[in-house]
Amino acid sequence: MKNPSTIYPGLVGILAGLCSFSAFAESDEELAKKALNPVAAMISLPIQVNYDSDIGPAKEGTKTLINIQPVIPFSMNEDWNLISRTILPLVDQKNVTPTSGSQSGVGDIVQSVFFSPKKTTANGWILGAGPVLLLPSGSNEFSAKKWGAGPTIVALKQDSGWTYGVLANHLWSFAGDAERADISATFVQPFLSYTNKSYLTLGLNTESTYDWKSEKWLVPLNFTATQMLKIGGQPLTLTAGARYWASTPKGVGPEGWGFRLALTLLFPK
Repeated sequence: MKNPSTIYPGLVGILAGLCSFSAFAESDEELAKKALNPVAAMISLPIQVNYDSDIGPAKEGTKTLINIQPVIPFSMNEDWNLISRTILPLVDQKNVTPTSGSQSGVGDIVQSVFFSPKKTTANGWILGAGPVLLLPSGSNEFSAKKWGAGPTIVALKQDSGWTYGVLANHLWSFAGDAERADISATFVQPFLSYTNKSYLTLGLNTESTYDWKSEKWLVPLNFTATQMLKIGGQPLTLTAGARYWASTPKGVGPEGWGFRLALTLLFPK
């Protein structure tokens, strides 16, 4: 397995250098809202563990996917923020085909950049849009070996404990290994959650992908519970949830149920 530090060098050092706490801490309520906002002006480091089974034609395959997803905001001026969102996948899988055995490695990085107004719209919507890039940085088993690019958008609203909205992107491949399949894929993530007075959030989302080349959907439904808390003064969230695969390519994708665990470190200004 490739060492992730060679793919994303100095991640911990960069985050540590950018993070500083002011004397005027944000309220827990505001912090809980920012933790649910993909384009919040707050540094965060989500580490997400996903497990799925019943993969492949024999339904004997298993897959563990760890997504490391640093979010770093930059203030451009009085009106706009730039939000960098990175997804670095680490993969371990077994028996996804009858003769494949076990593989571990690093997947391709997906890098999104959102330009987001600092103020909400007149009716309270939070917006962001920008480019998304696919970087062929993964190990051979898990890389598409293609460079990709396209647009990404997010729109959400937060009111009376509710957070709802959608995040979407589309990637087209434009360069890379000519022997690998071209990419044209749309990702759509509608989400809905409710946060109570104890900062426990119950959420529902789907992280659906449509492959325009194969004309097939991959649709997981995620049911999660997330608790915000502080440990030694460090704010963080802990998430546990179940996932049901509503649609997968027959004989390829996972079927039935999986689960998700996540830890997100929050670094308010």
